[in-house]
Amino acid sequence: MAQHLVLRMRRELSADMEQPLWPAGMTCRTLAPKPDKRDAMAAHSVLEAGFWEGGGGAPIFRKWWPELRKDSEFDPALVFLAIEHGEVIGMAQCWTSAFIKDLAVHPRARRRGVGRALMLTAFHAFAKRGAAHVDLKVREENANAQRLYRDLGMTVIAREPG
Repeated sequence: MAQHLVLRMRRELSADMEQPLWPAGMTCRTLAPKPDKRDAMAAHSVLEAGFWEGGGGAPIFRKWWPELRKDSEFDPALVFLAIEHGEVIGMAQCWTSAFIKDLAVHPRARRRGVGRALMLTAFHAFAKRGAAHVDLKVREENANAQRLYRDLGMTVIAREPG
């Protein structure tokens, strides 16, 4: 079986950044300090739908949620949820080390600027926390995600086994 490679990409936060522009009728919020399980399930659902189409996969909820909550880098204030008509349609889950762990947009909500707005929201949050840069990893074959990240000023800093 062929080994998958990932690109580590970085965005420096010292330069001016555009503000997130949310599609009409859409809002963004974070998980509550004591996260509601329904919000977590909705975010996981978007993760599953988004990763399935992107060639990856997400662990099942009953594994994902407890592992996420006990991780030392987990902060509910760094889980950004894109909400439309009361439904979670996108999510960016970040670590406190200024690392975007997961970005997912439900397939029916794509090509509307949701991913871009989530990424910019994360950039601004990390800039406010004093981070010099933000990193993420993306599968080498995921050209659509790479295009978004490059458009946001991210550059490849490493190529690693996935």
